[in-house]
Amino acid sequence: MRILIANDDGYLAPGLLALVNACQGLGQIDVIAPEQNASGTSNSLTLGRPLSVYTASNGFRYVNGTPSDCVHVALTGLLGYKPDLVLSGINNGANMGDDTLYSGTVAAATEGYLFGIPSIAFSQVEKGWGHLDAAAQAARNVVEQVMAAGLNEAFLLNVNIPNHADAVNLPRRITRLGRRHASEAVIRQLSPRGETIYWIGPAGDAREAGEGTDFFAAANDTVSITPLQVDLTHHVALPTWGTRLGLPL
Repeated sequence: MRILIANDDGYLAPGLLALVNACQGLGQIDVIAPEQNASGTSNSLTLGRPLSVYTASNGFRYVNGTPSDCVHVALTGLLGYKPDLVLSGINNGANMGDDTLYSGTVAAATEGYLFGIPSIAFSQVEKGWGHLDAAAQAARNVVEQVMAAGLNEAFLLNVNIPNHADAVNLPRRITRLGRRHASEAVIRQLSPRGETIYWIGPAGDAREAGEGTDFFAAANDTVSITPLQVDLTHHVALPTWGTRLGLPL
């Protein structure tokens, strides 16, 4: 069993180390993570400059790029083999609903999925790393459960684990993505030079968080496991647009 582990909080993040430690004994583990925190970078690849790979004192390798860069470089030449499983995380904060479109944690797992490898993204629901070791053990249990079910085809799972001292024993549910309200307004400030600068505002509150969603699971101390796909085609709308524009399908 060969496992590639990445993240988006950077190679020094506590969540990465906790996930690696929790997965010891499951197989050969290689870690390739970003040099810096790359939260919110989504699936971006660095194309305008070369990438460098370094090795930390603990053996983790890190790349001066994005989470997708890390997995892409690993799978297209750095490792020299195709892993059986790609893991990403544990992220410092939830990746639920619309967050998944922006998340570097989910993006790293998505990159593995695009290469035909079973991939799982792990996040803690609340920031701050509270009860991180318990979350890491819960993540290992999910990995073991997935391995027992079989790794015969590529899949992409997004897992959110409540910050709970007993996270390993919390119930688990298969969920769908909820939806958020629009993000809050940007925050305007003046730089030391008197220039107007902008900070991206906080994410909007959940607006679709009913039973069956990842938001509902997290709010009820349940580990949320959401199967994701990459196909963004609005299949139901194809005939409508064909008629509207007078074009064939």
